[in-house]
Amino acid sequence: TLPHFLKEPEDSYIIKSNPIKLLCRAVPALQIFFKCNGEWVHQNEHVSREYMDQNTGLKVREVLINVSRQQVEDFHGPEDYWCLCVAWSHLGTSKSRKATVHIAYLRKNFEQDPQGKEVPIKGMIVLHCRPPEGVPTAEVEWLKNEELVSSLTDDNIDTRADHNLIINEARLSDSGNYTCLASNIVAKRRSATATVVVFVDGGWEKWSEWTACSVQCERQRRRECNNPPPRHRGIMCEGPSNATENCTGGMCMDGSNDVALYSGLGSGVIVVAVLVVAVMLYRRSQSNYGVDVIDSSALTGGSPLLLNSSLQPELTVGRTYSSPICFKDSIDNKELFDPLPDNKVKVQSSFMVSLGVADRAEYHAPKGHPPETFPRGLNRDYSNSTVERRSTKKGLLTPNGPPLTPTKDQMRTTGVFGHLGGRLVVPNTGVSLLVPHGAITEDTSWEMCMVINQGESSFQTEEGCEILLGPEVTYGPRGLDLSSPVAMTIAHCAEVDTENWNIQLKRKTQDNSWEEVMSVEDESTFCYCLMDSSSCHLLLDQPGSYALVGEPLTQAAVKRLKLAVFGSMGATPMHYSLRVYCVDDTPYAFQGVVATETSRGGQLLEEPKMLPFRGNTFSLQVYIQDVPQFLWSIKPFTTCQEFSFSQVWCSNQKPLHCAFSLERNSPTTTQLSCKISVRQVKGHEQILQVYTSVAESKKESVPFFTQMDCTVTSQAGPKAFKIPLSIRQRICATFDTANAKGKDWQLLAQKLHLDRNLSYFLKQQSPSAVILSLWEARHQDTGDLDSLASALEEIGKIHSKSTAAKSQENPESDLVHHLGTGSPGNPVCGMGELTQS
Repeated sequence: TLPHFLKEPEDSYIIKSNPIKLLCRAVPALQIFFKCNGEWVHQNEHVSREYMDQNTGLKVREVLINVSRQQVEDFHGPEDYWCLCVAWSHLGTSKSRKATVHIAYLRKNFEQDPQGKEVPIKGMIVLHCRPPEGVPTAEVEWLKNEELVSSLTDDNIDTRADHNLIINEARLSDSGNYTCLASNIVAKRRSATATVVVFVDGGWEKWSEWTACSVQCERQRRRECNNPPPRHRGIMCEGPSNATENCTGGMCMDGSNDVALYSGLGSGVIVVAVLVVAVMLYRRSQSNYGVDVIDSSALTGGSPLLLNSSLQPELTVGRTYSSPICFKDSIDNKELFDPLPDNKVKVQSSFMVSLGVADRAEYHAPKGHPPETFPRGLNRDYSNSTVERRSTKKGLLTPNGPPLTPTKDQMRTTGVFGHLGGRLVVPNTGVSLLVPHGAITEDTSWEMCMVINQGESSFQTEEGCEILLGPEVTYGPRGLDLSSPVAMTIAHCAEVDTENWNIQLKRKTQDNSWEEVMSVEDESTFCYCLMDSSSCHLLLDQPGSYALVGEPLTQAAVKRLKLAVFGSMGATPMHYSLRVYCVDDTPYAFQGVVATETSRGGQLLEEPKMLPFRGNTFSLQVYIQDVPQFLWSIKPFTTCQEFSFSQVWCSNQKPLHCAFSLERNSPTTTQLSCKISVRQVKGHEQILQVYTSVAESKKESVPFFTQMDCTVTSQAGPKAFKIPLSIRQRICATFDTANAKGKDWQLLAQKLHLDRNLSYFLKQQSPSAVILSLWEARHQDTGDLDSLASALEEIGKIHSKSTAAKSQENPESDLVHHLGTGSPGNPVCGMGELTQS
């Protein structure tokens, strides 16, 4: 008979780099060979054996081959990699089925993560999940609070509909954290966790019986919102809980209640109106008197509801807490960027070297502060012994260790702050720290510091998919005791897009590793993140080292690069060098370039430009073009240089640069003009236009910074803030208390566009004060109070309409005119409107 197959090859998957085995077994068979993709497999690659079938007495032949991952990857055919067996007998041949071979994998990123929801009780919950791409296709399971959920154990749950989780009628017990778990033969992947909250809206009970008629000719009744009571952030019942009506048919002549009612409503309107007028008067006067001088009589307006504006300055300090050094990291004494003159990197036609920086930017200490600051009123010996005793208990360094002056590895700024608060600034870095008024208790002061780590980044990930989007920043000291959070601002280089980026705030632990604090898109009661286009504003209550980290979700993720070209004379008067820098688009990263070029006498030849750099794995190329051939010559094959994708994407705030060396053909040549094109393959392009004089007497350089170079690193007291203290206190007194018409801190947050993560503000002792601190941090670069004035104006209009006071004269009616004519404020100095006292 013809050969009959007892065992045919089966479809198989190659996992990682392990080869798979294909097996054929036939009877009767003189010979068996494998054929893969239409080609015979070499005889030497077959492993054969022959044995006797005890039942039939026939000889059985078995053949086995191995298929490697390399063989499958190298095959580029119109169909999948396949193999079959051909068996021979005396009467002819037989073919087995085709077996396909695939390389198994499972991508890391889910095509769609489940999203958190808030749903009413008995409503339907649908959580969508699209697992990562994989071969074989991943199977999906759902976890609730890390326990498996399934339609097999709960009839109210359906997990069979296209990987989605459907809860037909939501129950209070369905609240929790849900995770989509995808798995195949290669790996398991967990989606982002989605929080589901099942809430219950409140409902009224019946009205109570009317009370007896009072001497004011009124009777009352009430009802309670407990049928059911609101739960899990469910909304309260709509409408009043108390009702009052006249009980004498309108014959009662006592009008005292009406007078009290309209008096109360009128007072509320006056409070908001005076706040608006106070802000506007302050704006108009600050250009002449400074931010800490206001006309208190004009702000109070004679209203007894407002606080007294004559606040006494902090003249004495009873206690001072000073940490001897702020988080001295265990960093070696390497230069900021190691010079690598011999490091060969991939170029199209020349070499490229990484940037070497020998010196850091000039550090300016606060005027009047020595390098070591001790508690006020105490001598040096007492301070040393006190701090040493406390340091021994807490494991801190003593003043005999490294001083509080900046090193090559770190940039730090310090300041002593009391109850009035203040601001720390690292000039021209995009990093600042605001200590709000009242954060430090009265009769107490702290020596605070802020540090930018300039050494080799300690941030590492196992898979290398996360990158730093800004500098690592530390604030302290460790034992800092604050009653309200500080506001830290860190400039970043990401094009913020939640579809393409997962941006997280991370904090360094005691063992020098990094832990996630929160994702900037999530809600948290421990921290607040506000992402603007170029800065992240953080509300923090725990000292430590923080970093903003981005994980690209797609190849469309973009980080901004700043491009700059510098020039200087070469080794001989006939040579001229052009250096092109590609750095992350943050002020801190560019300051490293400025420090390098200042030390070598380089000139900025063109205003720096921004280039969007996509996470598409393609390199960055730098071309020099339009060099006058008869006046200048350039080395052959050096007109195009290239940075690899990983060099640019994972630079972590380290500048990269390449150099072009040109030579004058004649000593009389004094001008150089050319173009430098910087482009990402399959991405964006930017042109830098160079036109400069190479003669020493005719040199003109572009300024490094468009704003004046700020030398103030700390500012204490009212001058550090844009909102005067008296106005800040009035706003807090007005909005911290809930109002029946909705005029509370939530409305203030909404009008200031800070109405995300309201649960964070809710846990604060004064939600309005924290909202104003975040507003201060966000608007430190602008010199006016327009957004705050506009928000108060809108609130005033809303309240005016709700109290039916349209017929009364409204003090906010001419606010727009004042906004248009107000002074623009003092010049901005570095990161914030700070002036040296």
